[in-house]
Amino acid sequence: MAYIIFLGLILFFGIYFFRKTKHRAIRLFPEHWHKLLIENVLYYRNLSKEKQLVFQQRMMQFLSEVYIDGVEMELEELDKIFVAASAVIPVFGFKEWHYTNLSGILLYPDNFNEDMQFSSKDSLRNIGGLVGNGRFEKQMILSKKALYYGFMNTSDKNNTGIHEFVHLIDKMDGLTDGVPERLLAHQYAIPWLNLIHREMESINDNHSDIRKYGGINQAEFFAVASEYFFERPDLLKKKHPELYKMLVECFKHHPIH
Repeated sequence: MAYIIFLGLILFFGIYFFRKTKHRAIRLFPEHWHKLLIENVLYYRNLSKEKQLVFQQRMMQFLSEVYIDGVEMELEELDKIFVAASAVIPVFGFKEWHYTNLSGILLYPDNFNEDMQFSSKDSLRNIGGLVGNGRFEKQMILSKKALYYGFMNTSDKNNTGIHEFVHLIDKMDGLTDGVPERLLAHQYAIPWLNLIHREMESINDNHSDIRKYGGINQAEFFAVASEYFFERPDLLKKKHPELYKMLVECFKHHPIH
C-alpha cells in the first residue's frame, strides 16, 4: 500500500513540475496566426507592422507562462489566440509584463454559474468570465462563447477576455478594488476615485452610454471602462474625454491609430 502511495506521489509531482517547466520555453510564433489575428482581432489589425511583431512575441511569452485547459472541449488555435490577445492588449503599453497572479485558464464551451462551483453573488446569472479565488486562486475561468463574441462584435464596447484580464491586473496589488496601484502613480489615485464615482453616478442615473454593469462597484467600473477604452477608443475619447485621458495614463498608450 505504501509503495502504491509512493508511486502516486511521484506521478503527481512529476506531472506538476512538468506542467510548471514546460511553459518556460517560448515557442516560435506560428506564421499562419498572423492571418487569423488580422481577420479576428481589430486591435492587432490597427497596429503597425513593427508593433504587430512585438504583439506576436508578447503573445508567445504569455502562452509560455500560463497553461490553457479546455473543459469538456478540445482547444482550437483560435481559442489560444483570443486568450493570449486578451492578455496582451491591456498591458501592451508596457515594455514587459508578467501575470504573476495567474497560472492557468479554464475554458468552458458556454457561460457558467454558481452550480459549476465558481463563486457568484447571483447564482442565476450566466457568467462569461471569472478570476478565481480560494481554491481557484491564480486561475481564470472563461466562456469560449463570451470570449469569441468579444472579438467578433467590434462595435458594442464589450470584450469579456479583456474585462477579466483587467480584473487580474487590478488584483495584482492584493485588492480588486478598481484602483490598479501597479498601473497608476500615487498622485492619480484620488482624482481617479473621484472620476469613478462621478461616472458611476451617471451610469446609475441612466445618463451614460457606459454599460450598466459598470455601476455595480469600483472594480467593475474599471473593467467595463477598460473594455470601452480598447474596443471603441475613438468614441470614449469623444464622449468621456476625462476618462479617456485617465485610462491613457493608466495603460500607458493611446489605442487610437
